[in-house]
Amino acid sequence: MSHFLGRYQLDPYRLGRGGMGEVWGAHDIVLARKVAIKFVLLPDAELHQRFAREAKALSSLAHPGVPALYDFGTVDGRHYMIMQYIEGNGLHDVIAEHAPLSIGWVASIGAQIATVLEAAHEQDILHRDLKPSNLMLCRDGSIRVLDFGLAFMHDADMTTLTQTGQQLGTAAYMSPEQVEGKRGTVHADIYSLGCVLYEAATGHPLFTGPNDHSVKTQHITTPPMPAGRHRPDIPRGLDELLMAMVEKDPADRPANVREVYERLTPYLYGTEPLGDMTDRRASSLLLYARALSRTTITDPPRSAAEARGAGDEFGQGDVRRARRHAQTLIRESRYSEATSTLEQALARGPDAPGLREELAEAFMAAGDHRRAAQIYGELAASSKTGQAFYYRLQEATCHAHLGDVEQALHLMTALVADVPAEDDPQALELRRQIGELERSAGLLDRARRTLAALLSDLERIYGTEHAATERVRELLMST
Repeated sequence: MSHFLGRYQLDPYRLGRGGMGEVWGAHDIVLARKVAIKFVLLPDAELHQRFAREAKALSSLAHPGVPALYDFGTVDGRHYMIMQYIEGNGLHDVIAEHAPLSIGWVASIGAQIATVLEAAHEQDILHRDLKPSNLMLCRDGSIRVLDFGLAFMHDADMTTLTQTGQQLGTAAYMSPEQVEGKRGTVHADIYSLGCVLYEAATGHPLFTGPNDHSVKTQHITTPPMPAGRHRPDIPRGLDELLMAMVEKDPADRPANVREVYERLTPYLYGTEPLGDMTDRRASSLLLYARALSRTTITDPPRSAAEARGAGDEFGQGDVRRARRHAQTLIRESRYSEATSTLEQALARGPDAPGLREELAEAFMAAGDHRRAAQIYGELAASSKTGQAFYYRLQEATCHAHLGDVEQALHLMTALVADVPAEDDPQALELRRQIGELERSAGLLDRARRTLAALLSDLERIYGTEHAATERVRELLMST
């Protein structure tokens, strides 16, 4: 079938196929635009109900992170859905080629998805099948959430779809309650998002096994390994968030996706290009979002002293309020006020864990890399845990931003020496970063030596066709 409804010219090859339907790209002859058309594969009454439910979910979600639904109907007993065509790369391909992703990318991807989920949850829609292959990274860095085919809407006429005993979802990203066939809540989507972000941050799925049954069982019974065990540079606050999102008991997870978003925002920095998957130029969508993010209509916030009454002791509750206020200020790009708020909390309040790290991150977001480097250096010197690695790496990154390349390289080279095994993924990634820093600083001979040695080790460890090997080979050839 090359034409559909007399106005859509189908592409020669379909875009994808799943258990519920298949998707084709097509050209809308009337409006001269590219579209995506999804068809139900089988003449099954329940599949048709689910398909109609997806159309209903999409039609009610007016969000830039969800493809627009243009039309929905039935022809010759077959349901179809005509949607906005999204160009980009599936997150599963992004993870396969670039994982572990930078902290900034993990935070950006997670925060964007959280806003889509919040819009869905506000309308009683659960996605129920979040996984990397249902997420699209566009060239401007924006994320689109696809395939609401398993979305559960709390409508009376839809409840029978989940009472048939059929287990819906994808094993690697299913919440424990979903595995056990229990009624889902927003916390199930939070768990699945945690699985996705864990994999993006570490390059490893939360659980693996010889078959789906093994993986599902681990979701119910096996404590997950903290992300920091896979990469020492992950911030403690982010690691704690990921572990909270994948708690076995839904009550122990973040209360809602807004909380997830709030806890990700301090890490929204450092989204470097991902090869040819992204473009440095800001799209009109990003320009719009940037303008909107600076247009916040709020009442002037009360100071901590006003909130509790002058002269009272500055306690843990005040520290928590200061942190939340600083996060709000950072989202509004009011960086000097955010850093001032955190500095006052440090000066007046109890020694809250992670507060100095948040201040350093706020200085990073503000572009004050000198102050950030000083704090990260102090944190590294006083740290007695694996977080020292992360602090030294952040200190090196700050020096690179300041143009102090030699100090940055000195710190990063020392970090490589501290990694126990030379084939450790973290050591290999650090060596790539060193080569890229040398290259960008014009130290081309040093960069070639660094990258050539790294390429040799990657070929030995991973083989010549691995994505990491090819990435370094391309860097070396262009140096």
